[in-house]
Amino acid sequence: MAERSEQEFWAGEPRALLRVAPGFRLADVDPGSTPGFDGVAKDNADEALASGVGVLSDLQERLFANSRSGDPRRVLLVLQAMDTAGKGGVVRHVVGAVDPQGIRLHAFKAPTDEERAHDFLWRVRKRLPDAGLIGVFDRSHYEDVLVGRVRALAPEAEIEARYGLINRFEQELVDAGTTIVKVMLHIGSDNQKLRLAERLERPDKHWKYNPGDIDERMQWPAYQQAYQIALERTSNDAAPWFVVPAEKKWYARLAVQHLLIDALQRLNLSWPPATFDVEAEKARLAAT
Repeated sequence: MAERSEQEFWAGEPRALLRVAPGFRLADVDPGSTPGFDGVAKDNADEALASGVGVLSDLQERLFANSRSGDPRRVLLVLQAMDTAGKGGVVRHVVGAVDPQGIRLHAFKAPTDEERAHDFLWRVRKRLPDAGLIGVFDRSHYEDVLVGRVRALAPEAEIEARYGLINRFEQELVDAGTTIVKVMLHIGSDNQKLRLAERLERPDKHWKYNPGDIDERMQWPAYQQAYQIALERTSNDAAPWFVVPAEKKWYARLAVQHLLIDALQRLNLSWPPATFDVEAEKARLAAT
């Protein structure tokens, strides 16, 4: 039986099904659903993910190759989620499947004293991908309107102003050749509790556990509201948000892979032409 292409597994287009559009309500998204996936079986998902690896790798290499000829384009994947939602799994199983030379990954933690001395986008600008690369932000500048809002880490007026600053910042990136793919991995409170319990039960997962996760969990309703506001105010044509149900890890990985493939395909990447006489070089090589 012939192998199925990655696109053949989808009954609906994830870009349309997962995009945050006017009227979007996070509370209406079932975190255990699999929008658009044709065949709920995990075996089908594994096959689909494997078929997408070659497609994504080829597109990433084309992006990188074109940058060697002066093409300024790059891709930035922004991953946001509550703790345990699976950002690390997406990084390992989706991004980790392509050539690491073409990836720039950064995980944003609490800002340092130096970073706090500058505006909140200062540290983000320093981590942007160069031309030809796929940049990945494991958490991002959105922490400053999520944690910042829930924990009141800045005056309310400053938090409110940040949404507009983020929109202008991202438009600036897009105008300079960056394709931005913003993904919220969405899980429910009960599922997070199960995942945290697993980390406590398994010694091989203790390194992933942080007692502070419980403190953040206690603010669950406030975080859901903060996400709703951020998604509403910063999803636009230049840099839309996609909310990916993430309680089925295989679906989340597959959906993010598809969104990346779609973003790269929209760049219409071809291989850069040779800057030398190919036939002459063949002749020279044959003579050696």
